Amino acid sequence: MRYTVKLPVLGDTTRYGVIDKWLVAVGESVEVDQPLVAVESDKAIVEVPSPFAGILVEQLVTIEDEVEIGAPIAIVDGSA
Repeated sequence: MRYTVKLPVLGDTTRYGVIDKWLVAVGESVEVDQPLVAVESDKAIVEVPSPFAGILVEQLVTIEDEVEIGAPIAIVDGSA
């Protein structure tokens, strides 16, 4: 089954985050709570953990993209 990872809430007033660096490459496995991507918020760079275990099959955003909280950022295939 494929799961969509969405950008979580990064702070009380933060509405957007900027993708700083992917920490897992497409095709690599990821565990629950493993840092998936680093995102720059209003005040700091935050590592966003994966809510799912599986294989990262698609990065829906690229480095330096400004992404709204709740927007899809990646697809993880949990059937692997």
